[in-house]
Amino acid sequence: FQYAYERLWRNLAQTIQHELRLDAYSHLQSLELAYFEDSSTGGLMSILSDDINQLERFLDIGANEILQISTTIIIVSAGFFILAPNVAWITVIPIPFILWGSITFQRLLAPRYAAVREKVGLLNGQLANNLTGITTIKSFTAEEYETKRIERQSLGYQYTNQKAIAFSAAFVPLIRMLILFGFTGILLYGGKSAAAGELAVGTYSVLVFMTQRLLWPLTRLGNTLDQYQRAMASTTRVMNLLDTPIAMHSGDTPLPRSEVKGELVLNNVTFAYRNRPPVVKNLSLHIPATQTIAIVGSTGSGKSTLVKLLLRLYEIQAGSITLDGIDIRQLKLKDLRHAIGLVSQDVFLFHGTVEENITYGTFDATTEEIVAAAKTAEAHEFIMDLPQGYDTIVGERGQKLSGGQQQRIAIARALLKDPPILILDEATSAVDNETEAAIQRSLEKITQNRTTIAIAHRLSTVRNADCIYVIEQGKLVEQGRHEQLLEQQGIYAMLWRVQSGVKK
Repeated sequence: FQYAYERLWRNLAQTIQHELRLDAYSHLQSLELAYFEDSSTGGLMSILSDDINQLERFLDIGANEILQISTTIIIVSAGFFILAPNVAWITVIPIPFILWGSITFQRLLAPRYAAVREKVGLLNGQLANNLTGITTIKSFTAEEYETKRIERQSLGYQYTNQKAIAFSAAFVPLIRMLILFGFTGILLYGGKSAAAGELAVGTYSVLVFMTQRLLWPLTRLGNTLDQYQRAMASTTRVMNLLDTPIAMHSGDTPLPRSEVKGELVLNNVTFAYRNRPPVVKNLSLHIPATQTIAIVGSTGSGKSTLVKLLLRLYEIQAGSITLDGIDIRQLKLKDLRHAIGLVSQDVFLFHGTVEENITYGTFDATTEEIVAAAKTAEAHEFIMDLPQGYDTIVGERGQKLSGGQQQRIAIARALLKDPPILILDEATSAVDNETEAAIQRSLEKITQNRTTIAIAHRLSTVRNADCIYVIEQGKLVEQGRHEQLLEQQGIYAMLWRVQSGVKK
C-alpha cells in the first residue's frame, strides 16, 4: 500500500509540475515582444524552471507530510476521547497553539521568501547574461570584474536566504516546547489519575504512547512550513506570469497562404516604443503584390521597426496596415506570419543540426527540398564541407559557423518556407562581396512572383528594386527607382555618393 501511495502521490506532483510549466511557457509565448525586452531572460528561466521545481518539491514531500500529520491528529485525537475523555483535553491543548503559531509564522515568512525568489531571479539573470556574452567578457579580460558582480548577486541571495532561515528556524523549538507541555501534562495528570484508580494502568500506558504518536509528528511542521513558504513564494511568481495580460490578440479572419496575393498598404502608421518618442510617424507606403520594394535610410530611421510592425510583433498606435485589403489586426496571427518569410540581420540559429535549423518552421520538408533551398541560398557547398554535412551541430546560436554561413542558412530557412511575402532585413550584411554577389543572383530568381521587401543599408544591394522608399526619422522623404532618385539629388543620391565613393 505504501509503495502504491508514494508512487501515485509523486506522479501527481510530477503531473502538476509538467502541466504548470507548459501553461506558463505557452502563456509566455503569447505575450508581446515588448514584454521580453523589458524582462530578464534569466529571470524568466528562473520562473519556468526553479520556481516550478520548488512547487513540485513541496507537493512531493511537504503536502504529503501535511496530509499524513492531519490524518494522524484526527485518528489519534478520536482515540483519546474514546479511551479517556476526561484527560484527552490535556493532550490536544497544544494543537490550537501550534496551528495559530503556524499561521502567524506563515504570514511573517511570506515576504522573506518572496525576497529570496526575487534574488534568485536576479542571480540567474546575471548568470545567463554572462554566459551569453562570454566572448565579450574574455576579449575585454573582464573575468575578475564579472566574478565580483556574480559574487555580489550571490551574497545578496545568501543574505536574504539567511534572514528567512533565521526566522523559520525559530519555529521548531517553539513547537517542541508546546509538545513537551502536552506530553508532560498527560504524564502527570494521567499518572495521578492512574494512581487514584480513576484510570486503568493499561489505558494510561496506551495514552502515553498515543500522546507521542499525536504530538511528535508535529515537530516536522517546521520543515514543512519552510517548504510551504518557499513554494508559495515561487507559486506567486508563476501566477504573476500567468496573470500578465496578453496585449496583442489574434484576429478571427483566416487567410490561407495559398490565397495570399501579397499587397501591403501602410496608411498613416505611427508607432513608438514604450516611453520613447515615435519611431514611425504618419507613414504611408504602398507595396504592390509580386514587386520588389526596397526601404533604405540612415541608421535609426525606423527601417527594422517596420519589419516588426508588418509581422505584428508590435501594435501600431495609429493608422492601419492591410494585407490584400484586410487589416492585419483582423487576421489570424498564425496566418499572417505564415505568409511572411523573414531573413533578419540578427540571425538566430538554434542548438541543433544544420538540417534542423533549415527546416525550422517547415518541419515536414523533404531532403530534396532542403538541399534545393540550401543551393539557392549558396549554402550547400559549405554545408557539404562540414564534418557531418547537414547533420553537423551548429552550436548554441550557431557559434560554430561564421557570420556569413549563419546568414546563408537563415536565407535557406526562409526559402524553404516559400512565403508569398519575403522580407530581407540586411540579409547580406554579414557576407563577403563574392558571397553577396552569389546571393543576389539567387534572390533575383526567388523574388519572381513574390512580394519582396528589402531593408538595406548598402544601396548597391537594392538598386534593381521596382521601387525604393527612403525613410528618415520615421517619415517617407523620397520614393522612386534608383535612377530617378539619383536625379532628384536628395538624401538617396547623397547616400549613394558616400557609399560608392563618387565625388560631386
